[in-house]
Amino acid sequence: MPDLTYTQLAKATAALAKDITRSSEAIHGHAKNIADEAQDAGRVAESIAALRVDGATVAETRELARLMDGVSTAAIAYASAGDTTARAAQAAHDQNKASHAGIGEAMSRSTVGREIYDVDPAWLTQE
Repeated sequence: MPDLTYTQLAKATAALAKDITRSSEAIHGHAKNIADEAQDAGRVAESIAALRVDGATVAETRELARLMDGVSTAAIAYASAGDTTARAAQAAHDQNKASHAGIGEAMSRSTVGREIYDVDPAWLTQE
């Protein structure tokens, strides 16, 4: 029996493409949440500055907003790389389907026994 059949390969590439796409979408969502929180922290910094809270606290809050914005930017870049990976995984699935689907269908319809791998190789070389 082969180590990997067409059906197994098709399922694995489809599952990989779906999983990577789902993960990339989740990362985009988290990045958006972080960006929203960074904006909120910036607004808080401005609000407490208007209330004349000590400068160190205002500066720390502004720094927090800046750092959170940086984390959001990095997460978006990471998610974009995930998008590229998801497209590559989908392309691998599509290529597998285009290259091997006909063989897989023919094998599934074939009346030849499934134990073709038990055939003596010498028999196949006879003229």
